[in-house]
Amino acid sequence: MRLPLFYGWIVVAVTFVTMAIGVNARTSFSLFFPPIISEFGWERGVTAGAFSFGFVASGVASPLIGRLMDRAGPRAVMELGVLLMAGGLLLAPLTSQPWHLYLTIGVMVGAGSVCLGYSGQSLFLPNWFIRKRGFAIGIAFAGVGIGSMTLLPWVQHMIEQTGWRTACTAMGLTILIVLAPINLLLHKRPEDIGLQPDGDAAPAAGTAMPVSNIVDPVWAATDWTLRRAVATARFWWLALGYFCGLYIWYAVQVHQTKFLLDIGFSPSVAVWALGAVSLLGIPGQIFLGHISDRIGREWVWAISCAGFAICFAALMALKFQPSFWLVWLMVFTQGALGYGLTSIMGAVVFEIFQGRHQGSIFGMIMLAALAGGAAGPWVTGLLYDRAGDYTLAFGIAIVVSLLSALSVWQASPGKVRAVAGRLHKLQAAK
Repeated sequence: MRLPLFYGWIVVAVTFVTMAIGVNARTSFSLFFPPIISEFGWERGVTAGAFSFGFVASGVASPLIGRLMDRAGPRAVMELGVLLMAGGLLLAPLTSQPWHLYLTIGVMVGAGSVCLGYSGQSLFLPNWFIRKRGFAIGIAFAGVGIGSMTLLPWVQHMIEQTGWRTACTAMGLTILIVLAPINLLLHKRPEDIGLQPDGDAAPAAGTAMPVSNIVDPVWAATDWTLRRAVATARFWWLALGYFCGLYIWYAVQVHQTKFLLDIGFSPSVAVWALGAVSLLGIPGQIFLGHISDRIGREWVWAISCAGFAICFAALMALKFQPSFWLVWLMVFTQGALGYGLTSIMGAVVFEIFQGRHQGSIFGMIMLAALAGGAAGPWVTGLLYDRAGDYTLAFGIAIVVSLLSALSVWQASPGKVRAVAGRLHKLQAAK
């Protein structure tokens, strides 16, 4: 039966729902955190360590998930993620010792989130689109923002009414009931079901071939294995750029609420600021993803990094002049601009190292990214402890933002494959 729309948009819809539930299921740990401490009386560092330990599990799992994607495809990866994350959330209510929390919320949910989150989805979604790649990924990843506005309030309400154990069980069941069946609809690439990227018709015999987006034929024709990729400067520029990208993302996300409270803002303003960032991230991801299809991935990565740099500059200025307009500037540049990074993370790597082993290569680069995500909050907190305020930490974060933009610019995905908006220039040059 012929569908009334390109199957790639069904893949986008499945990804949207998976991201809305899967990513926010891990984020919900922050809601479980207070009642768990109240019940057991454990130290905050010990309890919070379960979430941090999840980053270690994510880092270990990332290259393995990339290899599994190359060999078995997205259905195997997503269903594995469903089993791990749902299993962790369903077993967490049995917790009686800290190590139980580390195993369930840390290892199982952390590893599952790699499959269901940004890393796992970026391993196959770019295959379905070429001309609209950034736009499609931006829509799919906007599910995270929608989920944070709908799922997290529901979880918080359930915790207040029935306790954290019931809420945790409900989250696990939701993942099993909703995500397990819909992810059976996924395919790795359109060619697997007789389609072409973007829903284009296969070229008929005797018709002119469509304009190729390949800028560097020698590079594009190379069979990029992980070993070959690691031997290139481009790989290490990407690894550095992604490390720095998640460093700045999580540095501000973890510390901004405490900083705003420290300089005298009310808890309601601090909570509003955190929520508004996620809300602004929805149109930001979609718009910047679309723009990247027109002007190139390097430009949008630079725009997003500039957004984070302005965000950190606004935070530094807030210490000396606490004002609501500076809070709004910080929120807008972080959400509407900074969150655009996620809409092109997969596209950048695929356009450089596209091929049979692209999942393994992306998994290794995401290992560097996750290391940056773990380092950002830790280094920022360490610098605060040493200096007594956040000024030095935020200043360093501005430098890291600029370094991230420079690194992706050095990797130059546009010098390997052109985006749709640049094809006319490529055609004119030929």
